[in-house]
Amino acid sequence: MGNSAANTAVNVGLPEQPVPVSESAKDTQIIAIYGKGGIGKSFTLANLSYMMAQQGKKVLLIGCDPKSDTTTLLFGGKACPTIIETSAKKKAAGEPVTIGDVCFKRDGVFAMELGGPEVGRGCGGRGIIHGFELLEGLGFHEWDFDYVLLDFLGDVVCGGFGLPIARDMCQKVIVVGSNDLQSLYVANNVCSAVEYFRGLGGNVGVAGIVINKDDGTGEAQAWAEQAGVPVLASIPANEDIRRKSAAYQIVGMPGGEWAPLFEGLGTNVAEAPPMRPKPLSADALLNLFSGDAVGRDVVLEPATVEDMCGKSSLDKPSLEVIYDDV
Repeated sequence: MGNSAANTAVNVGLPEQPVPVSESAKDTQIIAIYGKGGIGKSFTLANLSYMMAQQGKKVLLIGCDPKSDTTTLLFGGKACPTIIETSAKKKAAGEPVTIGDVCFKRDGVFAMELGGPEVGRGCGGRGIIHGFELLEGLGFHEWDFDYVLLDFLGDVVCGGFGLPIARDMCQKVIVVGSNDLQSLYVANNVCSAVEYFRGLGGNVGVAGIVINKDDGTGEAQAWAEQAGVPVLASIPANEDIRRKSAAYQIVGMPGGEWAPLFEGLGTNVAEAPPMRPKPLSADALLNLFSGDAVGRDVVLEPATVEDMCGKSSLDKPSLEVIYDDV
């Protein structure tokens, strides 16, 4: 399985210059999806991977979130055994891990979860690194897929979660966000990480943003325009979608009400080339929102030593001995 990405632009408002792709690249597209926790990455990926499979694509979905919930919706509420947990059990029993132990299928979608350490017992990022080492041992680079979708936390400050960007393990990144400051802060951080590693010789680019729970207020669209990131789809804040998702139902079914939305998303994800984003400054990001929403009218008042220690502490006589000059 190699590293390649489509180079042709699609009609989704793409910037001008795509990121160069290595000449030795093969046909598999490896795409890392990032977003703030709870923003709907798993919902988006479960429906996207399902629809892409129905479009005739061979798709592998890998959950890289320590919560291990990426595949739960795809499998109707059933949790996958994670790679890290399965590996530990097999090692204790003196048995090797096989593909059938960790990879499962539904209607043409192949899916697995990396997993992570127990709460308070390890670093999630290091768990990601260890998980990919196990995948390589299972033949990751020889697998034959059209698309591999990786679900990552948006905290790319951690080297483990930034692994696909830092090591060119994917060709392009997609962010999932909404019309709220925190999700766009994460999306902007991801773009900053992409630009940072490009400065070190990396080739990963940003293919676009999926706006989830879109209530029409427009902040995510405005961020995308200023950052030079195309909008691949806008999933509305809809009660039917919310209820079905909460009940672990796929809404991106062919012939269903939301099929055209996810069909279009599948096409855009496949064809959108990796581009160089233009991350916003902190002030520019805040300016997307009204002042009363983000507290922009607050004035910074410097603290004093008296504030920190209390006046009575400062009034104590000094014990320093001062000698007059002789």
